[in-house]
Amino acid sequence: MRLPRRRVVALAAAAAALAATPSALAVKGKPHTKRLVNLDLLAINDFHGQLEKVPATSSSGRINTTPAGGAEYLATHLDRLRAEARARGASTLTVGAGDLIGATPLLSAAFHDEPTIEAMNLMKLDVASVGNHEFDEGYRELQRMQYGGCLPDGEGADNQNSCPDPAAPFAGADFRYLAANTFYSGSRRTVLPPYTVKSVRGVKVGFIGVTLEDTPNIVTKAGIQGLTFTDEVETINALVPELRRRKVQAIVVLMHEGGVPADATQYDGCAGVTGPGIEIAKQVSPAVDVVITGHTHQAYNCVVSDPAGNPRRVTSASSAGRLVTSIQLQLDPRTKDVVRPSVLARNVIVTNADVTPRADITALIEKYRVLVAPIANRVLGRVAPVDAVNSVSRANDADGESPLGNLIADAQRADASAVPAGGRKVQITFMNPGGIRADLLEDASGNVTFGAAFTVQPFNNYVVSKTLTGQQVLDVLNEQWNGRNETANKILQVSGLTYTWSKAAAAGTGDAVRPGSVMVDADADPATPMVALDPAASYRVSMNSFLSDGGDGFATLAAGTDKYYGGLDIDSLATYLAANDPYTPGPTDRITATP
Repeated sequence: MRLPRRRVVALAAAAAALAATPSALAVKGKPHTKRLVNLDLLAINDFHGQLEKVPATSSSGRINTTPAGGAEYLATHLDRLRAEARARGASTLTVGAGDLIGATPLLSAAFHDEPTIEAMNLMKLDVASVGNHEFDEGYRELQRMQYGGCLPDGEGADNQNSCPDPAAPFAGADFRYLAANTFYSGSRRTVLPPYTVKSVRGVKVGFIGVTLEDTPNIVTKAGIQGLTFTDEVETINALVPELRRRKVQAIVVLMHEGGVPADATQYDGCAGVTGPGIEIAKQVSPAVDVVITGHTHQAYNCVVSDPAGNPRRVTSASSAGRLVTSIQLQLDPRTKDVVRPSVLARNVIVTNADVTPRADITALIEKYRVLVAPIANRVLGRVAPVDAVNSVSRANDADGESPLGNLIADAQRADASAVPAGGRKVQITFMNPGGIRADLLEDASGNVTFGAAFTVQPFNNYVVSKTLTGQQVLDVLNEQWNGRNETANKILQVSGLTYTWSKAAAAGTGDAVRPGSVMVDADADPATPMVALDPAASYRVSMNSFLSDGGDGFATLAAGTDKYYGGLDIDSLATYLAANDPYTPGPTDRITATP
């Protein structure tokens, strides 16, 4: 629910007026006193439960060519930075900008991300904003992450196990999660506190935490049911007067929204960074001193001008614990504000070669490795050798199709759990490319384990079937390049359907798919020839629950009728691999692109 426009304007004006008082203006330039308070903020974002070090052969395990990441190494680097700060007489606070959990590896996900929260506690995280993935299992589960407690999940049902050690129940986060723009629908009450205030040597520092307003469009509807997400700028500006009433002048925003640099190799620079996070950072009240961002998994270290023309630092620390942003602030004890021109920042690589992993984090990882082994090592099936590294690739060909996308789509179309008793079989399946998180890796014998499959599909989405008309199927295909996907195309992986699209048309404003080229498996029998799509006919279509709610800009899928829930998508893949053992990837010949 958005704030009434008149109230927003009034609050924004009040915030601007407060920022323009003589004392506030003085702190933006020359400080009143030489006895400044030094504070270092150590920031991370988009950790996604990456407790274990990722091999440097993966882009998630390095920064440029430098191996980086791993919770036990991140903890050591945080300790180093704290020690450096103490040597300079500075205090430290460790902060996060969302997506600490959600879309996590099995080591964390199998235990509902309790291990990641425990790791963050050991690293002495102080405060974090929520991100969109904090809502993957719903807001009540997010609140459990904050306050603790165990789930009655049957000790391993659906390959998950809350509180696996009965002697050590989950205590929740020692740090404070913030959710300033996430409200119970129809209420002005947020699901978690909107801000927190920390006292640093007598100077109050306020932290406002927001996630992106677009969260409902990028998570499953079940995860955000009963919630409303408001505009980031309006939300932040409305809180400034409240913080000022609490005598808070120094304000930091932790925001799960970000930008994208033109040159991603410049991890400690600001190489043409653009995007909604940067625009928001330029627009929020001049009272805000620093904006720490996330969501885009990018690294940058920028300075923008606030609405009053003052310099404002905007940062992001990549993802998966590969970087820490060290932000050095000077606080004027007289004005209680940040000396804005003196703010310094640097993105520090979480290197592995020159540090000793911290023993308590190593012990935590080892504990959960033992507990997860029975789940992770279960063999689902085998894949016939297809390349030198034993994998089924998620990389798209020039037409937009991938071998792994075909496998997943075929598995979901064959999933009997998505067919109601006596109902129509699924004829067409769509799979979103963003839901395929890694190549499917096999061991030396070609075995695919549950752990490997979960790395590919870590979201625990359900397979859903719906009825769509032929025209709606055609509309879905064109939504890959239109609407919300016009600037960032999302080519769906398909089963039971083939078509041709025009690159020239996709680059314009019209429809890219050639209507007469669309062929479908009308009788839901892969052994029979496909027939031309009939716009007036109805078809049974399956997809994951995220897509079924219109996720990733595919609004037409949300309009389908006769919705029926099947089982988990990971179970579809497991069942299909077992039924097609060994599985041999076929050609990528379902999608054809023309100039």
